Amino acid sequence: MTLAFTWSAFPARVVFAAGALERVPDEIARLETHHALLVAGGASTQDALDQVRVALGDGCVGVVRTATQHGPSEIADDAVRVARELNADSVVTLGGGSVIGLGKAIVQACDIPLVAVPTTYSGSEMTPIWGRTSGGRKQTWSDARVLPRTVVYDPELCLGMPPRLAAASGMNALAHCLEALWSAGANPITGVLARDGGRRLTNGLPRVTENPDDLDAHAGNLVGACLAGAALAQAGTAIHHRTCHVLGGGWNLPHAETHAVVLPHSTALVAAHSPDAMTEVRSLLDDADPPAAVFELVTRLLLPVSLAALGLPEDALDEAARRVVEACRNDPIAPDEAAVRRMLDDAFFGRAPQPLETMAGGLMRG
Repeated sequence: MTLAFTWSAFPARVVFAAGALERVPDEIARLETHHALLVAGGASTQDALDQVRVALGDGCVGVVRTATQHGPSEIADDAVRVARELNADSVVTLGGGSVIGLGKAIVQACDIPLVAVPTTYSGSEMTPIWGRTSGGRKQTWSDARVLPRTVVYDPELCLGMPPRLAAASGMNALAHCLEALWSAGANPITGVLARDGGRRLTNGLPRVTENPDDLDAHAGNLVGACLAGAALAQAGTAIHHRTCHVLGGGWNLPHAETHAVVLPHSTALVAAHSPDAMTEVRSLLDDADPPAAVFELVTRLLLPVSLAALGLPEDALDEAARRVVEACRNDPIAPDEAAVRRMLDDAFFGRAPQPLETMAGGLMRG
């Protein structure tokens, strides 16, 4: 069959260097805006926040520090109100995925530009995907207006990152890479981005968890996260991300850790129902059994391996399976509800994925 695909590159500007934080005012000036609203994370970003605020001077109209995971609608609405009251004409985010997500909600509502300064490996800064959670349901959309005009990567901001945070956010980024290889929009270009990004992450994550002050490893992971986000932005989400959004929005599970727990099992599900999709995943991981390799990495990084450990009640599994199937109704590789329920059961109890040859044999016998 003749290869056919469509590729539309997103217009993102990336500034990458140790010490690049000091270039944020220059990037704001490039946008010809004069009233920047800062959206920041927790105490770990305080010094960097102070640096940016001083550098912007009167160009900083205020700071929002209310970001939380899954983008609750009431928090987003309040932040949008603040931005409008302060007449903000741009937003600068300084923090991880939740902070970037709140910044996206503001710029989407206010139609103003965003500059993102990531301090973890979420990869969200490279995607036009944004979301909100309301009534226990997380919805996501794609809108080019929320894509940051500039992403400023400064690996010095990652120094000393707690190992669990580094590991979990890195597994989130790795999930972007793997999903970009099996989602409906996967193509040769997204494959190159995903494979290189994933290899950087699988190499660098053990290094930063063992030594949080390894600047070179942090830099490699940030490049990996950048590539991961760019790949997912083009390929789109599939059953893995939709499962994590259902679980996170419905039961307020920690976002990055949920990706880490689910990823071995979503990989196993895709392997069982779309073996061809595993060819590129094997290449990325350099392993004949990708689900087992991902599970081993999660274990090596000392992350939780079960949804039970993250706080999901067992009696939620049936409802979660129904919601995942509903969210995946347009996904060509999504299986039936029974298969999703088995995936969630394995993830709930933290079971190691079955070897692929065993799964293949079972399918053949069936």
